Amino acid sequence: MLDQKILPMLAFFSEPFDSEKHIFEIKWDGTRCIMFLKDGKIKLQNRRLLDITYRYPELLNIGNYIQAKNAILDGEIVVLENGKPNFEKLQTREQASEPFKIEILSKRIPATYIVFDVLYLNNKKVIDVPLIERKSVLKSILKNGSNILESDFIYTKGIDFYNRVVDLGYEGVMAKNVKSPYLIGKRSKYWLKIKKKSSLRCYIVGYTKGKGKRANFGAFIIATKEAEEWLLRGKVGTGFSEKFIEEIMPVLSKLRIGKPLISSWRIKDAVWLKPEIVCEVSYQEITEKGQLRAPIFSKLIL
Repeated sequence: MLDQKILPMLAFFSEPFDSEKHIFEIKWDGTRCIMFLKDGKIKLQNRRLLDITYRYPELLNIGNYIQAKNAILDGEIVVLENGKPNFEKLQTREQASEPFKIEILSKRIPATYIVFDVLYLNNKKVIDVPLIERKSVLKSILKNGSNILESDFIYTKGIDFYNRVVDLGYEGVMAKNVKSPYLIGKRSKYWLKIKKKSSLRCYIVGYTKGKGKRANFGAFIIATKEAEEWLLRGKVGTGFSEKFIEEIMPVLSKLRIGKPLISSWRIKDAVWLKPEIVCEVSYQEITEKGQLRAPIFSKLIL
């Protein structure tokens, strides 16, 4: 079992909604993780099928809180701060590779495994069992501990729950059909993710080259000007159509310059532009380095 690799089930995006056919739970802002338990031994696998057990020594004892000889669970690794995930601190954990640093960080900024589904239990496959029954199974075998928690959920009132969750500073909400099977490696409308978005007006200061059909264009490079200082906000490569790209490329070609506005900006395969075009970009949050996380192009500001 510990040698297995399993791709997690994925979700589509949605707007907030109410439904008697769904449960609603917090969308935890962390690292998606399939956990394998066999005879007290733990393996943690991320969504790219990589073994990340070595990064989280503080999670090696979570098998003590699972009443099963063997199991495969789905969940999210987070770093909690005042009860909410801190994505920046999780990134610090994710980037550590030296054993000594990992050990220090495991004590300084410990991780928690938030469990929300069960795939196998005591050699029995349960992925075809309806979600609401899998939730009952999970509750019966799991004890909350210092490094492992069950993800709670509510019924029906998805809109009110989403508003409360966002007001409290969480990333958003997951809506899951109570009859949903667990579809390994598939994206399904049985599961829907509902995330908050903010927006920012940005200058298009360049673009990157792409691949395949979009070989001439990959993403806009965007920046903002704050108190006469240029701030690089990263790249945005989604939210526009092929027709839009065809129409704007001739405009961009007239704005090309030989170097970035700020000499320290370094982006691979960048074509730099005069900052004459403004666009609106929606995003999830601004990182400590000033980058827009999960940016989506909305429109040009004319």
